[in-house]
Amino acid sequence: MPRVSSPPSVTGSRYPPDVHDFDPTDSPSLDPFEVALSAAIERLPGEYREQLATVAIVIADEASSEELASTGAQGLLGLYRGVPRTVLGAGHAAIPSVITLYRGPLERQYRSPAALVAGVEETLRHELAHHLGISDARLGELKRGER
Repeated sequence: MPRVSSPPSVTGSRYPPDVHDFDPTDSPSLDPFEVALSAAIERLPGEYREQLATVAIVIADEASSEELASTGAQGLLGLYRGVPRTVLGAGHAAIPSVITLYRGPLERQYRSPAALVAGVEETLRHELAHHLGISDARLGELKRGER
């Protein structure tokens, strides 16, 4: 069962702007994945960070077989479920919008603390783009620099 998680409150210099300086052993009481998520959120531009108020972020260990089947994917780093904000009446949708980040695949793919922050940030941005109504096809165009 996925657990709902709000990012930890990271204050002071616990997480320096240069993620290469991050050492999770500096604060063993903090979960490195949640610290990476907090850092990824802090690195979002303000106008996108504000959009997080309209979507829940859930951390799950692994994607379920149903989630994999519903997307046709063999593996997932993250998944957006909900009504994109571009749909008329999205604010009154019967189901909440949820971004799920999958801890296991992200930690296996991005092994260093700095890489984990980058991977979580990229996945969060990708899923947030879906929440804002941007398709995978359009994300690919943007990544390639196409207008």
